[in-house]
Amino acid sequence: MKKFVKYSLYGLTYVIVIFFLAVMFIVTAKADLVKPNNGIKPYQVVKIQLTGLMNNDIPNKNSGIEQTWEFAHPSNKKYTGPLSKFVNLLKSESYNMLLNHLESEIIEVFKTNDKYGFEVIVLGNDKNYYKFQWIVEKYYNDGPLKDCWLTTSVSSPVSLESSI
Repeated sequence: MKKFVKYSLYGLTYVIVIFFLAVMFIVTAKADLVKPNNGIKPYQVVKIQLTGLMNNDIPNKNSGIEQTWEFAHPSNKKYTGPLSKFVNLLKSESYNMLLNHLESEIIEVFKTNDKYGFEVIVLGNDKNYYKFQWIVEKYYNDGPLKDCWLTTSVSSPVSLESSI
């Protein structure tokens, strides 16, 4: 009988540890969004945004759009916000090729001390390529975004040839 109790306790301990690890995994799977900081370079800003949009509904619905919103410059947010309006904008026919796209390429086209321009080519789910002009600027106002690189504009897409 003592062995039964001993092994039952081991089994119960094992189940509790597994349950605890599962809960921890679920909590970390819903990881926080990457927040702007002055250590993130302009190219990385665009990469973070595109990676989020490529995996838009992972780990949560529209989390990629939310990630992109995090790196939108306040002046850009005036025209595209609030977040619910930004979600609708990205789901519109004008920009929906960015959501769950298959691949992307980022090419630096110009840079100054406080502004970078990138050409972004995206392969959409429809197997067509699209080109965007992506502008990232340094934010100089006081506050938590001071000295962070943030997206000030993304052009309308230009449709390129089909990948097929």
